[in-house]
Amino acid sequence: MPGDRPTLPPVRLPSEAELARDALAAPLLTRAVRLARWAGPATRVGPGGELVDEQLPAAAELLDLGDELSEGDGEAYASEAWRVAVDTGLVEVDDPDDAAPDEEGHVTTGEQLGVLTSGSPQDILSLWLDALDVVFADATAPVLDDLAAAIGDDGEIDLESLDWDPELEAEFLEGVLGNLYILTLAEGGGEGPVPLPVLAASMIVPDDMGEPTDDVLEQVSEAMMRLDDQFRLLEPIGLVSYVPVDEALMMEDAEDTPEASLPVDEEDVTRYGMVRLTPLGLYGIRSRMLEAGVDAPAVGDLADKDAHALLDGVAHFPELSARVETEQWLTRRAPADAARELLAAARGTDPGAPLRRLHCQQALSLVGAEAESAVREVLDDAELGGLARVWLAELGAGDVPPPPESMIFWLAIDTIAAQLDAEGEPDELQELVEGLVGQHSGFFEAAWRVEHPATAEVLEAMGRLHRDRTASKDARKAAFKARSR
Repeated sequence: MPGDRPTLPPVRLPSEAELARDALAAPLLTRAVRLARWAGPATRVGPGGELVDEQLPAAAELLDLGDELSEGDGEAYASEAWRVAVDTGLVEVDDPDDAAPDEEGHVTTGEQLGVLTSGSPQDILSLWLDALDVVFADATAPVLDDLAAAIGDDGEIDLESLDWDPELEAEFLEGVLGNLYILTLAEGGGEGPVPLPVLAASMIVPDDMGEPTDDVLEQVSEAMMRLDDQFRLLEPIGLVSYVPVDEALMMEDAEDTPEASLPVDEEDVTRYGMVRLTPLGLYGIRSRMLEAGVDAPAVGDLADKDAHALLDGVAHFPELSARVETEQWLTRRAPADAARELLAAARGTDPGAPLRRLHCQQALSLVGAEAESAVREVLDDAELGGLARVWLAELGAGDVPPPPESMIFWLAIDTIAAQLDAEGEPDELQELVEGLVGQHSGFFEAAWRVEHPATAEVLEAMGRLHRDRTASKDARKAAFKARSR
């Protein structure tokens, strides 16, 4: 069966207009925009483009970052917002001449500021992605508990002394966000938050490990504390909704064992941090994945593709996503034309053809009675005639010719091949196999003669699935005959 299937399930995203509104409402970007509109020739910045210390209180006051924050926090948030404004092009900073490095830079309005009022939703989202890059870089920066000790004789920060690898740090956070993306899609779109211990463990604990060792549990605890800091930084840009680790936990006995430092029940786990990707966050992580070359499909990607691409594309989508994708594809086409295009795409002897035919039949059910004329046109087709008869019978149409016996067995092989490709060997398939064999005496004697590329493979699977030993043996013999033809 085909192995080139999407590595991730499709994500259902709001429209770009809705996402752009979410981006503009992100607290950090809002602050950056306010500072960009406030800034002017009188704004004082240092050689690196940062606001000088004397300007920070005014910036914090402008952003209403005063009374409710601890001393210095408002200025830190203002500094962060200014950095986003500079790095995203909302403001432009001209550095002082090399000959006079102690002079201050000059500030002008950046070209990107106009995007907020005249740009398209896509332009706004591009600006937001740039802001996300800035915050991501901050989140993966080293934690400088003792800045003085990290500064070398030349006045620069000695990165080697920090035991910090920027590539590994970025790779770890990318992995965490990728796992959060997968867990969100597995939950059907992200309504429920993911416990921070679960997320940390997904990166630390090996899949084949039974009971985690003390060393592994300690690594998970350390990762949780680092992720707590990082998600606190990522929340204001709108990437996540985050409930931080309960600070009271950090005050508990430092000599607790690693096991005691991890949650033990569902009620307790919420104290250890809960994180959820927002719709904007799903968009952002998917964008980063696509940029890295990861196949991260979204519902709606196939709406302007041909029928062959649609049927191949939805082959391994969850049922609801496949239906929504197909409905979007159908809305752009006349019903009869869509039906003919789907039927033409369903033909083929390649390994993916059986599953295309299965999804073709499901797509035709969404077209409804308007597809009947196109379906009747293929009643005599060797590959589509059986599908057409089943679809017409489900529609309740009259005057449907009975299928020849060869078509019945061909359709049986094709249907099981499609199910094997879609789901492997679930219990439902076992029931189908036993039902087919029970309905047709001498099933395997006829089935091995079917001219279908998957006949031998299907018969071998039937031998594994059928619980009756005699029938299972007959299936294996039939598979051998099919391969020996």
